[in-house]
Formats: sequence, C-alpha cells, structure tokens
Amino acid sequence: MKRSSGARLCATAAVGALSLALITGCSSDSDKGSSDEKGAKGASDTKSSAPAAAAVGSAELEKLLLVDGDVKGFKVEKADDSLPADKSAVKVDKAECEPLAYALSALPPGDSDALARTTVAEDKAASMETASPEDLENVDMQDMLDMDVVLVGLSSYEGDGAQKAVKGVSDAVAACGGGLSMTSEGETQKLTKVTSAKGTPAGDESTAFSVLTEVEGSPLTVQVEVVRTGGTVATFYAVNLAAMSTGGKAEVPPAVIEAQAAKLK
Repeated sequence: MKRSSGARLCATAAVGALSLALITGCSSDSDKGSSDEKGAKGASDTKSSAPAAAAVGSAELEKLLLVDGDVKGFKVEKADDSLPADKSAVKVDKAECEPLAYALSALPPGDSDALARTTVAEDKAASMETASPEDLENVDMQDMLDMDVVLVGLSSYEGDGAQKAVKGVSDAVAACGGGLSMTSEGETQKLTKVTSAKGTPAGDESTAFSVLTEVEGSPLTVQVEVVRTGGTVATFYAVNLAAMSTGGKAEVPPAVIEAQAAKLK
C-alpha cells in the first residue's frame, strides 16, 4: 500500500500542473446526469442585486480563504507556485473566452488585481486511519488518487464589479461552447467543449460550467463554479487525479463551496 498522505501531496502539487494541462481540459457532456435532470438553471443563478461593494486587497482576501479544519474530510494546502501569477501569463485565442481561462487558473474572472488562492484536497489519510488492517492491505495507488482536489480563488471588486465578473463568466460559457485554446507558462492546451452545469446554490449568485479536454489521450471533464458574495467572487476548479489516468470527470464538492461562502458572509 502506498501512503495516502503522499497521494494527497501529489494531488495538491499536481493542481499547478493541472492548471496548465487541466486549465484546458474538460467537458460537461454529463455532470452526473444531464443538466435537465439536475434542473440546471443555465449559466447563472442570480439573486437580488447587492448594494455597491467596496473592494479589499489581497492581504485581506488571504484572511478569508479556507484553512485546515474548515471543511471536514479535506485538507487545505498553499496553492502551488506553478500557477500563473497573473492574467498576463494566460493567453486565450478568443477574447470572449478569457473569463473561463482565468477561472480555471483561480485568477480574477473580472476586472480586479486583488487575489488569494488555496488548494483543498480530499483527506484520504484521515479515512485510512480508521480502516481495518485487511482494508489497508487492499488499498493501491489508484484508490489513493481517487480524490477530489479543488483550486479555490478569491477576488474582490468595487461597486458592481463582482456582478459584472459573474456575468462575464456566464456570457463566456454561452459564447465558447465550441471550445478554446489557451497558453500558460509556454504550454498550449485545447479545451474542446464548454457546457453550463448545475452548481451548488451559495452566496448572492453563482454560475457553473464544465470543460472537456484530453490528458495523455484520455478524455477528462472538470468543473468550475463561480460564486459571488457581496463584492467578493470565489472560483472553484475541481479535478480528480484518478480520472486523469482513466478518463472521467470531477465535480466541486458542495461542502467546499458552502464552507468558503460561509466565511465570506
């Protein structure tokens, strides 16, 4: 048996690389059932408009990020340094698709430079601590890699900038269904399909989408959710490492979204 803690560290480190090879990947031809089956509301689930907001800086956003202990069953790690540092490091072949590429990098999807990011990974190590010796003997690395890893990004906006950021993502989903190409850190990736998805109701408004790509010849679907609370926008980008090697999909665990949204109220 391989140590599950090692798998988790591998997972969190991989998110940076995934944001290059996953930043571009994914699809949502089925988000655990079709959009209709899940009652998808299209690209955006919007509540009443919030009062004009005042932006906060990156240092304040860091204090609002999830930390260890906020989400049961998950570990929180510092975001990988290989992630694009800012928007200038991400190039997209279609300008209207830029908000999608930024959300996949946990960068601000709207007009803001205030940014904070972290990685939340399913804690396989904790579940193994209560497993029987017989169960442990049957655990292999594939089991360890079958975990959800979520890249969380926070950005802050003045006035109605946060609302515009969410709308920008929704508009981009509608405009970029046929896919896009993006380049980050010298790596170019092709996202072959973008589809609106059913997200987790949270914050003042939210939108979700899935993207389809290929990793080493296997189709991979990843999901992104964008949630606005007041003048702050949280982006959540989920991958599953087992799905990367076998072909599959990942959805953002609702518990992660709910915990982050609660800290932003």
